[in-house]
Amino acid sequence: MAGKGMWTMLLLAMVTACTPAPPQPATMQVKTTGDGSIPKNETISLDDDQHAAIANLDPELLAAMRKAAADAKLKSVEFRVTSGWRSAEYQQRLLDEAVELYRSEEEARRWVHPPEKSAHVTGKAIDVGPTNADDWLIQHGSDYGLCQAYANEMWHFELLTTPGGQCPQPQSNAG
Repeated sequence: MAGKGMWTMLLLAMVTACTPAPPQPATMQVKTTGDGSIPKNETISLDDDQHAAIANLDPELLAAMRKAAADAKLKSVEFRVTSGWRSAEYQQRLLDEAVELYRSEEEARRWVHPPEKSAHVTGKAIDVGPTNADDWLIQHGSDYGLCQAYANEMWHFELLTTPGGQCPQPQSNAG
């Protein structure tokens, strides 16, 4: 009889070990949007893989940014993402809003590319803040292949050189 009891306990232990644990309640609310938008005056972490703005970035760009952010943190500089990957629809909406703001498509395009020209839509561009993070990246970004792409946008970075290479001169603007 003792043998049967031991087998029953062993079988019960095996079944329990193979039964998935019930889902645990989320400890935090994840803000995920399908178009990559980040609310105005808000930022997200480079580690927010649940957000489309981060999840859809080019893997090489994201890896370079994360390495740079880790090194910057050693100097008490924190990177925050203000924009990353964007859907074509969201990019068009940003351009439309810029046209309305500047009352000129030509002026708007100095700041916002149409979807077919935007590196954000392909996941190959990221906007970072605050200003001390931008300054740090402008000074050290080439060590990671990261370069400021536009002179009028100190927050906009792309992989434009090999790590340790020299960044090209930033274009004057997006236009």
